[in-house]
Amino acid sequence: MRVLVDNGEYWLRNRGDIAMMVMTVERLRDRWPQARIGMLTDEPHILRGVLPQAEPVVAHTGGHWGRAGLAGLLDQQAGIHLLGPAAMQWRAATEVPKHYLRGVKNWARREVRQLATGDRAPAPGMPDLPPVPGALAEADLVIAQGGGYMTDVDLHQAHRTLNLLEAAQRQGIPNVMIGQGMGPMRDAELLRRAAEVLPGVNLIALREGLRGPKLLAELGVPADKILVTGDDAVEFAYRLRRPEIGADLGLCLRISDYSKVSDSARDTLGAVVRREAAALDTALAPLIISEYDDEDRRHTLPLLAGVANARPVIGRAGTAQDVARQVSRCRVLVTSAYHLAVFALSQGIPAVAVTASQYYDDKFYGLADMFDADTADAGLRIVHLDVDNLDTELTRAIRQLWESAPELRDTLQQKAVEQIDAGRAGLDRVYGLVAGGDGLPGESAEPVQGDK
Repeated sequence: MRVLVDNGEYWLRNRGDIAMMVMTVERLRDRWPQARIGMLTDEPHILRGVLPQAEPVVAHTGGHWGRAGLAGLLDQQAGIHLLGPAAMQWRAATEVPKHYLRGVKNWARREVRQLATGDRAPAPGMPDLPPVPGALAEADLVIAQGGGYMTDVDLHQAHRTLNLLEAAQRQGIPNVMIGQGMGPMRDAELLRRAAEVLPGVNLIALREGLRGPKLLAELGVPADKILVTGDDAVEFAYRLRRPEIGADLGLCLRISDYSKVSDSARDTLGAVVRREAAALDTALAPLIISEYDDEDRRHTLPLLAGVANARPVIGRAGTAQDVARQVSRCRVLVTSAYHLAVFALSQGIPAVAVTASQYYDDKFYGLADMFDADTADAGLRIVHLDVDNLDTELTRAIRQLWESAPELRDTLQQKAVEQIDAGRAGLDRVYGLVAGGDGLPGESAEPVQGDK
């Protein structure tokens, strides 16, 4: 049995994506203990370190399966116990200079392209894509694992995944998408390709039901192929919840090409969070979930300047488990990073989500809907960073959630359990697609019990 898993994070720099990978592989391994589970990646040694139950399928070298038998077992053990940990430590130690080198390299590429073609960037919607992975030819199942990459913001990964799914369909290989965030999607070429490929996917499980189902219907996907299950990282975080409520105020600010934040909004956010932490007499905890281009670290840490009571920041070699445990010690957190809100809500911790783009609006409103944001005591408050009264809105949201945190805890955790059960039920349908598999349509996993 060979399962090929696609994902939105081939470089393994985002701990939210890694949390989804962990749960996907664990659930597959529970059902098919002897299966070869290949995870597409460009960092094979890092993958061995963070995801030992999966096999690296290296995309940039053609995406082929590794060695089988005793040789494969030796590769696995060497990767898990030696090469993986060493690669993680080396990358963490060299990340700062490599960050600047990447910037120089990207600038040089743009200049060379301009000299050669007169264009500063490829035509929108037409990314330069690698060929379909060679591992597909021997795969029994193809899974496009959860993420927010089927959108205009990540055209390269969206088209790469669509090409893989289309190739699987042509070869008659069962192909599914799980834990997906769909859209925003306005790029004409992406819309065209999605309408060609997505109706042929055997099953699409969404992480939210507010906007994704409507977009899929517009793209021609039959309703009986669509499920709403929640994010794959919900169970990952839920397992790490603490029996007692936390006391810290967590903070993460991400500023990137797809998350526009003005200087004034950034300054206001920092001032409010510092002031409220002092007023509440609590520690301020910096939370770093993405190491890509230092997008969380270099924008969050300056906001803690001068704070007397600040928690230590996680190191660059820190794991997704480390971050989820940091979150578990918070009573409330303020975040512009989606998966930190997932980690918090799943553990029964309310959050203030700050957004400055349609991309994050869709993420956060969809997540809020999964945790019953339409109720008066919603556990996720969404604040737009471009409002005129940002100081007032942020202050009110933090104070209200701080007061209501104990009462929200059980309700949020119960919503997490419901999503965990829905995710497992969705995978039961996936198992039933595979000829010779031991998963049958209609067969259900044991529900998660809140006291486990």
